[in-house]
Amino acid sequence: MTTLYVSHPCSLDHVMPEGHPERPARIRAVERALERESFSALVRCLAPRAELATAELAHPAEYVEMIARASPDEGFVQIDSDTLMSPGTLKAVLHAVGGATHAVDAVMAGECANAFVAMRPPGHHAERATPMGFCLFNTAAIAARHARKAHGATRVAIVDWDVHHGNGTQDIFWDDRDVMYASTHQMPLFPGTGAKGERGDHDTIVNVPLKAGDDGAVFREAFEAGIVSRLDAFAPDLIVISAGFDAHHLDPLANLRLDESDFGWATRRLMEIAHKHGGGRVVSVLEGGYDLEGLSRSVAAHVDALMGR
Repeated sequence: MTTLYVSHPCSLDHVMPEGHPERPARIRAVERALERESFSALVRCLAPRAELATAELAHPAEYVEMIARASPDEGFVQIDSDTLMSPGTLKAVLHAVGGATHAVDAVMAGECANAFVAMRPPGHHAERATPMGFCLFNTAAIAARHARKAHGATRVAIVDWDVHHGNGTQDIFWDDRDVMYASTHQMPLFPGTGAKGERGDHDTIVNVPLKAGDDGAVFREAFEAGIVSRLDAFAPDLIVISAGFDAHHLDPLANLRLDESDFGWATRRLMEIAHKHGGGRVVSVLEGGYDLEGLSRSVAAHVDALMGR
């Protein structure tokens, strides 16, 4: 089973102020995890830079242009209370979008079985026209829309196990009957959305909230009962994973108690659904994960599973 690993050093140039959790060291932790000999079979490539207009697959042109205009020549620009841009941010965001769409192209063309895109900043909090939660462009949403527009995918599912609810992805696909958004997340927690009753105009939004202190056993039971059965019925051509690893018990920004084996298990369950309905097509994009050890261990377990081990 061939797994594509997509990255780019410009992710490190999205610099944040001292102490900000969404820091370049996150990417270094991912790279260290995947430098091991056991990952030598990964097919590695640099994320291409997307055209700015590619972001319009999920965002209005006016919003995309606003983000581009906000890019500073020096220092930081505050976009919202916890979302900033530095001089390297716009390039990093465009390579993140380009990496995700390139991964979709490779997977849909059968050039690889699946892909993991390790870029930052994350994207799942970015709504149609609102940046927030460290996020500017919604990479997973753009990837899903690209699969439909460029490759004729009939149904795409986005599965989000980041500890924070992906309000942005939910907002973008609220009225879209052909894209399912399914999320496990801690609640109550930022951003305050993700209640079980939030189901979208066509019942294609699936929220499975967990409570502080829930461990891997609770997560697995909830994921199986609340998400896997719905995915099976939806029968997606492609699964996009919003792969946040901040539900790990070491993470400082939340209070779930998962360990890396839980992410490996969830990856395998999604791969089973993908093989049943969509030729095994899975594209995973990095979201959160702010404890470096927890992130490193979780990414290794996730990519191990993608590689069929």
